[in-house]
Amino acid sequence: MTPEPHSLTGRDDPTLSPPPGCPAHGSGPGGLHRLYGPGAENLSALYEQLREEHGPVAPALLHDDVPVWVVLGHAENLHLVRTPSQFCRDSRIWTPLLDGLVKPDHPLMPHIAWEPICSYAEGDEHLRLRGAVNGAISTIDHRGIRRYINRATQRLVNAFCEEGTAELVSQFAEHLPMAVLCEILGMPEEYNDRMVQAARDMLRGTETAIASHAYVMEALQRHTARRRADPQQDFASQLVNHPAKLTDDEVTKHLWVVLMAAYEATANLIANVLRMVVTDPRFRAQLSGGQMTVPEAVEQSLWNEPPFSTVFAYFAKQDTELGGRRIRQGDGLLFGIAPGNVDPRVRPDLSANMQGNRSHLAFGGGPHECPGQEIGRAIADTGVDALLMRLPDIRLDIDEDELSWTESLASRHLVELPVRFEPRPQQDENQKPSITPVPAQRTSWEISTPAPQPAPAPDPAPAAPAQAAATPVSPLPDAAAPPDAPAPEPARPQGAWRRFLLWWRGY
Repeated sequence: MTPEPHSLTGRDDPTLSPPPGCPAHGSGPGGLHRLYGPGAENLSALYEQLREEHGPVAPALLHDDVPVWVVLGHAENLHLVRTPSQFCRDSRIWTPLLDGLVKPDHPLMPHIAWEPICSYAEGDEHLRLRGAVNGAISTIDHRGIRRYINRATQRLVNAFCEEGTAELVSQFAEHLPMAVLCEILGMPEEYNDRMVQAARDMLRGTETAIASHAYVMEALQRHTARRRADPQQDFASQLVNHPAKLTDDEVTKHLWVVLMAAYEATANLIANVLRMVVTDPRFRAQLSGGQMTVPEAVEQSLWNEPPFSTVFAYFAKQDTELGGRRIRQGDGLLFGIAPGNVDPRVRPDLSANMQGNRSHLAFGGGPHECPGQEIGRAIADTGVDALLMRLPDIRLDIDEDELSWTESLASRHLVELPVRFEPRPQQDENQKPSITPVPAQRTSWEISTPAPQPAPAPDPAPAAPAQAAATPVSPLPDAAAPPDAPAPEPARPQGAWRRFLLWWRGY
């Protein structure tokens, strides 16, 4: 396709004027669709309209009618994130920002403002910061974390298992990721309802978002200072001691990035997987019947309902072309995860099962690909599996059409997921989740039947009369003497196979 002579996101491009009677009149300057306000309540439908009208890369308008490109095609999104020579995440080169079109109070400023963190850095600085994050992640004990996820799930389920009803978004999906992430970062004492609420406030942009942001940052600053003075075997200590020599401010900001990004993605992922379990009979049947495992269910959810719908933004470092469109230096581009995942060129049948296919865009790609995606997968699949082990009969407590979502440019949140189930007793947090409580294990491992224990000795005979005491008594022959009780057999040492089984099961 021949590139346009002018950038479609330019405000003064005369070619943008739609013909008389075009529905684009009134949409915005140049007839471009707005990604906010009236007409943008259903962004998924709007993306499909843009795809039909413009193809895999479409012009649109952000808040305050700031122009942006929306990348809708799967292949085009991969090219966007995998070509750092053409596109970067440094907003300081964004033309509307340089021209003063983006005001300081712009609603997307938290996503736009440049920070000296690995998510925005380029070149050698990116390698230094990203290397520290990757190095810290590589030291995480994945088996130990899965055991902690099971314990955290037990604790959360114990809070409502006896009631027979629960609201799985607020009581489970929003709490489990925060508990596990605080453990990974080395600050389990900071996990509480206030921390969970602060994270939700920040991500939803409520009136208390600024105060919540301050609360989280103060906790991370305290933790950074503690680990600088007393390093331990945790993620924060690895950042502090990494050869990249991050400053305290850099450590704190990267702890914030890891905590918030991983929390938002994982909380949404858990809620979406659980919704699929309780609302899709085919999905539930495959999961219960063994045709699909929980990890495969997680991957299906990452295709259908990615935790982040889009990522704002990438910026063109030079004049280039993408999806047949002319992209000018300084143009902003929206990384379209959700629309890219349903690109008809890669998914002509959206009802088809995507088992075994990890080519979705949920975790990005290229140099800024999510470094902690395996941790997010572990929290989701282990947590959901443990929940279903405890409550295998959970079912939706309202009609499916009563479920509601809150949607923004960045993500789509399930508001509530009320469920009902048969009440069950609490279980020991240190035991593996199961339908019924696990009985106490034997203290020693025996393969053969235990040897019979000797019968208890008879009660001593009453004392003889005094005169009988003078009568000499002949000693009993040796054969009639009562045999000595057999000495207890020493505990059998655990063999290599038994020790392996105990390690494999997490005991």
